[in-house]
Amino acid sequence: MNKKVRVRYAPSPTGFLHIGGARSALFNYLFAKRYNGDFVFRVEDTDVERNIAGAEESQLHDLIWLGIVPDESPEKPNPKYAPYHQMEKLDVYQKFAQELVDKGYAYYCYCSEDELAEMKEEQLANGVKSFKYNRHCLNLSEEEKIKYISEGRKPAIRIKMESGVTFKFDDLVRGEVSFNSDDIGDFVIMKSSGIPTYNFAVVVDDHLMEITHVLRGEEHLSNTPKQLQIYKYFGWEAPQFGHMTIICNPNGKKLSKRDHNILQFMSQYRELGYLPEAIVNFLFLLGWTSPDNREIFSLEEAIKVFDPSRLSSSPSIFDNKRLLYTNAYYIKHLSDEKYFEFIAPFLKQIKFEKTYSQAELNKMSLIFKNEINTGSEIVEMMNAILNPKAENTDEEKAILNANTAPVVIKAFKEKLQNMEVLNPDTVKVLFKEIQTETGIKGKDLYMPIRIKLTGCMHGIEMFNIIDILGKQEVINRL
Repeated sequence: MNKKVRVRYAPSPTGFLHIGGARSALFNYLFAKRYNGDFVFRVEDTDVERNIAGAEESQLHDLIWLGIVPDESPEKPNPKYAPYHQMEKLDVYQKFAQELVDKGYAYYCYCSEDELAEMKEEQLANGVKSFKYNRHCLNLSEEEKIKYISEGRKPAIRIKMESGVTFKFDDLVRGEVSFNSDDIGDFVIMKSSGIPTYNFAVVVDDHLMEITHVLRGEEHLSNTPKQLQIYKYFGWEAPQFGHMTIICNPNGKKLSKRDHNILQFMSQYRELGYLPEAIVNFLFLLGWTSPDNREIFSLEEAIKVFDPSRLSSSPSIFDNKRLLYTNAYYIKHLSDEKYFEFIAPFLKQIKFEKTYSQAELNKMSLIFKNEINTGSEIVEMMNAILNPKAENTDEEKAILNANTAPVVIKAFKEKLQNMEVLNPDTVKVLFKEIQTETGIKGKDLYMPIRIKLTGCMHGIEMFNIIDILGKQEVINRL
């Protein structure tokens, strides 16, 4: 790299941090840190009507929670590049837009929305698939301009696209990509409201902030030639672009907010007890391929091995099972101290009939460390033991109504009453004795006891259930 690498993640505050946005931010962060560069967080807030209160803070603070900490942001500005909100520099965009008008590279457009809609309808009727502005306002006379102004029309500013030019660039993900300028109409760079459009503002921002590389989603690929035209008119050096593939659901369709089987936002993952390290690990492999098929990476390890050439050129499939597996792996490998800290908020959601000391709570929660995939799962598992459901399913009733069930329950209760030492080994011996004495084994041996104690057929080891409830409570329930 001939100059310091600077990349950016530039969300609109129209929503909270989405799984796709988090992945884009992660790859930009890894790229910056891999080459000792800066990761910039700036805010594209020009869509004022759609901005949501708290969305910017969610975007930024959820990134920080993931460990993706910006070197610059509205909360940590570098005076050389500030401000970091587009709405704070409307005068800057206006100045640059006027420069293009003065040079003949852009022009004022007085067409109303109704007139533009009529143009689109006419072009569609003539078989034109993609609308291109017909340049009605490109060569207006002074009299025509005065007439429009007297009617109260406020002009937008349109770029004047070159004709017969091929915009070619080397995409970090896709290799060489090219577009013909004749396929692109004269697009608006400044709205009549004085607010810049995305394609204009992003070029000005990236230039002023000295952004060297732009890694973004493939939905922006068609924007690139428009932006390259603006760079060319100003005589500015364009950054190197890389367009990452989309994320698909397990059915191969583009991930959308209607995919209710997949959590969409980082805030949801936080609430359910996903570890940030696990999410980062999962996102890292959602579009980047490890050369040795390795599956577990810390953020620091990901920085060391990150190579943009290994970004996938094929859509990435979001695998919920893989994410749960990864999260469970990281939970299992927490130190006990970190685990207690992680699980504490979820223990507060459990209804305890009696008061437990912190040591007792810690001991109890450790039983589930190797059982849970997310922090929130301990709530359901613990409640199943401490507060079992009153009604059994038909399958559970059938097990309890079997002829062998009362035999097993009676034998277990009597033997448990006479036991002085309770540990995993003595409980196993207890079941072995009942099996030998009654000839009952397998599901018929264990399941009636489990259902009587917890109200359900599945869960943690039987000894752990006994350990949590205590000997007397187990006898009471039986």
